[in-house]
Amino acid sequence: MADPSPQSATPSPALQSPTSEPPPPPPPSLKGLNRPKLRVTSEFDSDSLLFFNKVSCKIFDNLAKLKLSFQNNTQRQVSQPQVSFTSKYVSVLYDVEEKNAFVKSTVDVSPRLQLRALHNVKAQQGEVAMEANLAEPGYSLELSSPVPIGYASTISSVWFWPCLHPRATLKFPLGEVSVQEKEVEEEEKSKRIVSVNGVLKRQAMNGVCSALYTDEELRLRYAYKDEALSFIPTISLPSNATSFAFKRRFSPSDKLSYWYNFDSNMWSAVYKRTYGKDYKFKAGYDSDVRLGWASLWVGDEDGKVKTTPMKMKVQFMLQVPQDDIKTSVLMFRVKKRWDI
Repeated sequence: MADPSPQSATPSPALQSPTSEPPPPPPPSLKGLNRPKLRVTSEFDSDSLLFFNKVSCKIFDNLAKLKLSFQNNTQRQVSQPQVSFTSKYVSVLYDVEEKNAFVKSTVDVSPRLQLRALHNVKAQQGEVAMEANLAEPGYSLELSSPVPIGYASTISSVWFWPCLHPRATLKFPLGEVSVQEKEVEEEEKSKRIVSVNGVLKRQAMNGVCSALYTDEELRLRYAYKDEALSFIPTISLPSNATSFAFKRRFSPSDKLSYWYNFDSNMWSAVYKRTYGKDYKFKAGYDSDVRLGWASLWVGDEDGKVKTTPMKMKVQFMLQVPQDDIKTSVLMFRVKKRWDI
């Protein structure tokens, strides 16, 4: 019989040692780690010669947002640095220069009841509010009151709760009404009064009538608007201050706006023309400051930088004083965003 071949005489690796250990796992790859994306936004205003900067990112699987904002001038001097943390239930804003923090918390106790709390750490002041949605759709009642914060004030807050001027606000489909107790000084004596503020709105004659009552002043306003024309007269009582605004749309790209105050004879006018979505030309005149101006926007003026081409918006503005044309000023503003 012939000798077996060397291949048949060599056992397979699986049969060499039943107790052999498996090879060690490969080192973890960094590709699986998701670094939060940074959003850097910088804006330069030639009028103030300041850069407005903001760096933000979403953390905890997009459950919260962390943001750093600050200003710096052309000499790279940093000012007004602020750090904020925002989530669904808690928000914290910290002012580095003032060494102060503002804390806001919101808790949904039930589908119809929400609690809110505000805290100014440095001033040792706060506010608590409770808003309840009533049975009828569009109706809600909000109760809020300032609260002193601190060891001594916490003990006395129960006894002096009526001194904290609480406020009650009733919201309904046609507007809202709020009642608050205030303290005023009369003849070197403090006196408590009940202040009532509110706003009412209602459709009438193809427009919207609104009445705004605040600080014992009633402001009546009617706004008519269709596809081509807007007319908005306003009167304030008891001062009888009257003004009106007029807007005329000549085409989807052209619109003229005019505002006139009857008491001071001051007026202003603005002409606007858009070229597509990302270009807008505006020109106007303000009689109060005797100034004419014209501006050009490259990028959607009202939209976010994220939706503009190259994530950048640019504005050029020329201001021409009526009294001295030689002092005309050309200004520009640039806003740019980077996603890192």
